[in-house]
Amino acid sequence: MPMFSVRVSEDQAVRFDAAAAGAGGRSALLRRLINEAGVGPEASPGRSLRQPRTGARLMVRLTPADAALVDRQSHEMGLRRAAWVAGLVSAHVRGRPTFAASDHGALAAIAGEIRRIGVNVNQIARALNTAVLEGRVLDAELTSISALQNELRAHVFGLREAFAGNLAYWDTAW
Repeated sequence: MPMFSVRVSEDQAVRFDAAAAGAGGRSALLRRLINEAGVGPEASPGRSLRQPRTGARLMVRLTPADAALVDRQSHEMGLRRAAWVAGLVSAHVRGRPTFAASDHGALAAIAGEIRRIGVNVNQIARALNTAVLEGRVLDAELTSISALQNELRAHVFGLREAFAGNLAYWDTAW
């Protein structure tokens, strides 16, 4: 939920606190004033205009040196600092990788290639099922299937390497 912060003089703070004492305190009076300023009834106390977050929020204090390292690492991966820390936790707690934004495109391309190969294998299998001629045509199809199998294995190996490399990135040597 958003929070507003303002600086006021000591005199203004004393007078506001006196007025707020009969209105439920500072926060209650401020919410009422914001609502009266035209925000509307949907901003009533206790209701947020945003969708609720699905995850838990965790606050971590870092030394300036550690914060600088986290900033550098998160920047190198193209992630926000909080997303980088969440990726670190996810890798250590669940063994689940977090990829840089640029890597998502590469992984999507690999997945697309694997789908394309799957379509080709299906077409070849259909052709083999309908082929009744033996000889060169069947041999050519079998050679194509073998080549596609090798290409598919290479792509699957590439995906495995990407995931293993990502998990190795998050792993630390004690």
